[in-house]
This record gives sequence, C-alpha cells and structure tokens, in this order.
Amino acid sequence: MSTFKKMVIAIDGYSACGKSTTAKEVARILGYRYIDSGAMYRAVTLYFLDNHVSLSNPRDITKALSQIHISFKVNSKGISETYLNNLNVEKEIRKMRISEKVSPVSAIKDVRVAMVEQQRRMGKEKAIVMDGRDIGTVVFPNAELKFFMTADMVVRAIRRQKELLENDRLVDLDEVIENIAQRDKIDTTRKESPLRQAADAIVIDTTHITVDEQVDEVVRQAVSKALKPS
Repeated sequence: MSTFKKMVIAIDGYSACGKSTTAKEVARILGYRYIDSGAMYRAVTLYFLDNHVSLSNPRDITKALSQIHISFKVNSKGISETYLNNLNVEKEIRKMRISEKVSPVSAIKDVRVAMVEQQRRMGKEKAIVMDGRDIGTVVFPNAELKFFMTADMVVRAIRRQKELLENDRLVDLDEVIENIAQRDKIDTTRKESPLRQAADAIVIDTTHITVDEQVDEVVRQAVSKALKPS
C-alpha cells in the first residue's frame, strides 16, 4: 500500500463500537501508524488518579500535564501499546476505575488542548489511522477520510464486558451499561470538543456486522480514496 498517497484516516464514534479494533487492523493492512487517542486520555486519567490531581484546581492540572509524556510502542506480537512516561500502562488504563473517570478528565479544556497538540504532532507526516471522539471534527478537520461508528447500547455493553473479562475483571452488565450511558452523556454534552459526527463522515453501524466487515469497509473506502487522482 506504500505506493498510495498518504492520508489521515479519522475514526470517531461512541465507546465500545469497535473503533480501536478496526483502526488497528486498518493501519496494519495499509502499513499506516495507529494512534489510539482514547488511550491518551486514559493515560492522563491514570496519572491524575495516581498523583491525586484535583480536577477543580487549574494549577494542579497544568503542572501535571507538563509532566505527562504519552507514546505508543509496538510489542513483539505487532500490537501497539500505550506508554506513560516510558512505562507500559496498556493493561492499567483499561480497568474500570479509569473508565469511570476518563470522561470528566477528557472534558477539561487544558487536557484536550495538550492532547490535541500531541496528536497533531503525531499526524504531521500523515499515513496514520487515529480513533477517538473528536478526530474528524477538531484534531484533523481536513482528514482525507472520516468515519463515524455507532452501535446498539446493549451490544456495546456486552463487548465492553467481554473486554474487561479478558483483562481478568468480571463486571455486571448493568454496571457496564450505566458506565457507557454516563460516558455518552458527558462526551456528547461537554463544552470542549463534544462527540459529534463530522458532516463528511461515513457512518458505520456496527451492531450487526463483524469486525472483519468493519475493517473491510474502511479499507475499501481508503483504497478507493487513495487511487482517485488528486
């Protein structure tokens, strides 16, 4: 795929719709870099929790953000993992304690400004697939290809419950549904970079399709776009 023109592929949408799984596989197939913006906000949340950073204290937040460096490294299995200040935090940021706090942290203006700056720096050379809540609307409004993923709430909750179980955490389905619903509310109503569908985004409802089908659709659109004359 290296002969194709380099693009920024933005994948936005609700949590547990398959954004990250799809984005990772699309990046692998196209030979692009994968950047999980959601993991970046989770890493910030982890740092805030572990260092007792007050969300109501701007000075604490500014100081903390100056000490946070997030990067992604591919492990021996070819899987991209999140590093916070050179420490692998991939498993820790997927825990429920982070899921319960990530939306309020993500809603803080200074946090979003800091993460968007890092994300834009990562995407300068293009050839990336990035997923999140505001990639196609705020981070890369001029991305060559944008997608917006959605799915039925219960289906999303079952997927998230399975993900937690894979990380040795059994959580009641009702609790997962409550967490996702709360995150949706915060993400869509927050003042800073709310979750919304970009006008030029291609919508993919993942309720009744497999991950392979999601990936195939994104890759098909990417190939079609890359082959079109500029």
